[in-house]
Amino acid sequence: MIQSIRGFRDILPGESRLWHGIEETARALFADFGFQEIRLPILEKTALFARSIGETTDIVEKEMYTFADRKGDLVTLRPEATASVVRAYMQHKLYAGDPFRKLFTIGPMFRRERPQKGRYRQFYQINAEVFGADSPLIDAQLVFMLTTLFSRLGVSNTSAHINSLGCPVCRPAFKAALTAYAGDVEACLCADCRRRKAENPLRLLDCKVPSCRKAMEKAPDMVTYLCPDCRAHFQRFTAALTALGVPHVRDPRLVRGLDYYTRSTFEIQTRALGAQNAVAGGGRYDGLMKALGGPDIPATGFAVGFDRLVEVVKKDMKTPDPGPEVFIAALGRESQDKALEWICRMNEMGISAEMDFGHRGLKAQMKRADRLKARYTIILGDAELASEKVVLRDMAAAEQETVPFSMVIQTVAERVGRP
Repeated sequence: MIQSIRGFRDILPGESRLWHGIEETARALFADFGFQEIRLPILEKTALFARSIGETTDIVEKEMYTFADRKGDLVTLRPEATASVVRAYMQHKLYAGDPFRKLFTIGPMFRRERPQKGRYRQFYQINAEVFGADSPLIDAQLVFMLTTLFSRLGVSNTSAHINSLGCPVCRPAFKAALTAYAGDVEACLCADCRRRKAENPLRLLDCKVPSCRKAMEKAPDMVTYLCPDCRAHFQRFTAALTALGVPHVRDPRLVRGLDYYTRSTFEIQTRALGAQNAVAGGGRYDGLMKALGGPDIPATGFAVGFDRLVEVVKKDMKTPDPGPEVFIAALGRESQDKALEWICRMNEMGISAEMDFGHRGLKAQMKRADRLKARYTIILGDAELASEKVVLRDMAAAEQETVPFSMVIQTVAERVGRP
């Protein structure tokens, strides 16, 4: 028997209802905050991610699903959404007239990482991106929006961690200091960090290997290296969060793994997932569009790890299957024909209605109605056909009423609140 590929999984009906509920909550939130949806292809030219994410990052070096198409061009299953949103923004000149845009997208991403709880090779993200504003107030609004999302989903035990990554003016001095410090403790670093020391030293700060974390405890702090503009930007960012009532922690170890981030960076962390504690993260990437050959337009955004969010919501939310609003137990061919007519008309009206399409007896059909947790049941057999009347039974209240054929759909609609 062929099974799914390791790191890829099926979202089964019971869980997909939870996913759908989270998506509906997110879409409603984005509408409230003035965001518009953009839908993107999952396959892009490899150069888009190599140039945006950074050729020396783990994602580009180790994790991307890249292959040559029939013409020999390198294409990649998207490992993240921001670069694709930026590409679409530039390609379709969404900056024409007014460059300020709030966009969101929800969908699958692909990275060949080691699968574990909450982390898969096909994973899902909720992404929000804002273009055309360099104000730290937008960054604060995004963090506030994230905390609002988790509040609406009933998720507790979260905290906002923030930091600044500086800009091309002040970051080089910090990177030089960080590289020098890493050289002094190199013997305590893992093989990946020894390689990163020269290629991407910022990643030394968020390595999860215990020996690396201990070695980097006294590493230089980016905030002490900020230029006046970046310092003022970060101060206004933190002041806005305080004014909005968003509790936050300044985390000097918080960096982003992608090269395009500058200045404000943030994560929403939870204690519900163990070591993999980040459920959302983002920050500012003012230089990305220009680096990709487009106009010099500032941008900021975030991504929510959908798979991890589901794990957290599961702990705090119960989503029992409500079952159909009505189930018709039809006995015989003529009864099934009538039942089909009724359930289709009810479905058309937005009423969840089911019937048994097999040839089981009344007892078996009633057991199925009970198993499905049907709110109402109707028995339709020869006697009901002859009298043109059915019994509509309220399963929870254990009450029933006789309803003529001509009034079945209307009566069910009234009982379930669809007059």
